[in-house]
Formats: sequence, structure tokens, C-alpha cells
Amino acid sequence: MIPGKKASCQQLLADYKGKKVNYYGEKLQFDGVGNRDVYNITAPFEDGGELIIAGRVEERESEDSEVIFFRQRDGKWLPKEGSPTFCLQDPFVTRIGGGLILGGVETFPHQEMEGLLNWRTLFYRGSDISSLQYFAQGPDGMKDLRLVKLEDGEIGVFTRPQGKVGGRGVIGFIKIDSLAELTINTIEKARLLKNQFLPDEWGGVNEAHLLKNGLLGVLGHIACFCNGRNRQYYSMVFPFDPEQEIAGAMEIIACRDDFPKGPAKNEKLVDLLFSGGLCRNNDGTATLYVGVSDAEAHRITIPDPFLRYEMINNNRN
Repeated sequence: MIPGKKASCQQLLADYKGKKVNYYGEKLQFDGVGNRDVYNITAPFEDGGELIIAGRVEERESEDSEVIFFRQRDGKWLPKEGSPTFCLQDPFVTRIGGGLILGGVETFPHQEMEGLLNWRTLFYRGSDISSLQYFAQGPDGMKDLRLVKLEDGEIGVFTRPQGKVGGRGVIGFIKIDSLAELTINTIEKARLLKNQFLPDEWGGVNEAHLLKNGLLGVLGHIACFCNGRNRQYYSMVFPFDPEQEIAGAMEIIACRDDFPKGPAKNEKLVDLLFSGGLCRNNDGTATLYVGVSDAEAHRITIPDPFLRYEMINNNRN
């Protein structure tokens, strides 16, 4: 596979708008949480014979977040009665070895900077949402940790270091043999992927799909500042060879303009799209689930971005 080359958000956005077809997203309707917002959702996943969405739920003026599980009734997504809740942000789900894994971001007071928050990723596992139990956590200051079962039975771990190692935020990757090896020490040993982000831009992985040829189709986000203060986030994808640890070219698959206008958490977050998950359909399309402007949850049906990746000749000899 040919490695990708660095490209700015604006270059990728121009490429996207130059070849875009006409498709438009829709807002998902959530109820049963009072006046709180629901955003940064997962894609629907099956639990107990019904489809469930995990969403970040919080007041507009707060980041005191709760992850709630929702099921659909009469066109609206309502909290699933009797299901657990978690004091986390930005939930994600995956399945490893037949078990369900939930992850999310925990915030806590920063030990060195009074009045500020730090964060880390927590992992829970169980046979279903009602049996989820904590089993691992990532390093302090790291979001966007994601897991995926690989073709050879190993587990791929995508990381997102910042600061001295990763600047504003880059993607790393490491393989482990079992979930017992998912430790802070292992996570910090992940090799950083090359040629992805400019120094003043950043991104991360939101979900990874094992493809028919053994490659991974990676769903993520790429972000930058506009005019030095407002944040711009875009949904992006790239192919990844987990054996050679090579990332292919990145491309944007959705931007804020693809969705109905609506409120934002604040004026700096209007142009923000946070990839939640992607469901591949049987007709050559895929449905992308996103958080919008840190205030709403939407979905959009687009051409399946991973079909082309499955056509890549994966001859590693």
C-alpha cells in the first residue's frame, strides 16, 4: 500500500468539495433527558436483540457529562430503562472476542494546573451493556484510544498522544495479543504514524473496521483552528495496513455544511463535526453518525468510503 502524504485541512476540504455528490444529513431526535444536549454518539449497535446508541449527555453550559444508552421508539431515541450510565464523555463501542467493549473519556482536576481539567480514556467490558465492568485505562491526557480485532487474532490499538510526544495530537498504533496487555505502559509504546498532520493541526481515530483483505478502514477526525480561535473538525477516513503499519492517504467524507443548521455549545465550536461511527450498508452506501457543534447528533448516508480500500492489493510478500 502506498503511504499517504501530509495535507492540510483546507487542501482535504477542497478535494472533498470538488468531488462531492448531493447528499444531506438529518438530525436525530432524542428525548427523556430534560433540557440536556445529546451529542458525540456511537453508531447503533445490537444489544439484547435491539439497536442501541450510546450518547454524551450534558447541559449546554457544562462539560459535566453522562453517557446514556438509548433505544428508538416512534422515531425518537429514548433512554433504555434499567441500563447503566457512566460519568464519561465521547463514548465508543467495539466487540473483541464476542464481548462488548465500551470506552469513554473521564475528566478530573488537573494535578499541576489549578482550575483546569485533565482527562483519560476508560474501558469497560461485558457480554452486554448491563454487565459492563471497568478493566483498563489509558494515560492521563490521552483521548481517542480505539481497539480493533485484527485478521490474525491480535488486537490493534490506536492511540492519540499530545504534548511533547504528539504536539496538538497525532495517531499512534500498537498490537497486543490480549486485552490483558492493554496497559498504560503498552499504550505509551505505540509507534506514531507518519505523514498525517501538519504541525498546527491534529486528529484522531474514532472507529476502525476490519476489511475483507485484512486492511483496516479507519474513521476519524482531522481538525484545525480558523482565524486562530474557532475550531474546525471534519470527518475523515484512511486505509491502514496493520502488519506493515502503513497509513494510506487521508480524505474528508463529511463537513458541517452537510447537515442542517442548529445550535452550538459556544461560538468557537460552530464548525465542528465529531465522527461517532459508521454502519456499512449492503447497497454500496454507509451511514455516518456524528456529533455536531458539541450540541446535537446527526447522521448522513454517503457512498461507502471503505469499498475502495477493500480493492487494494494486499500482497505483503
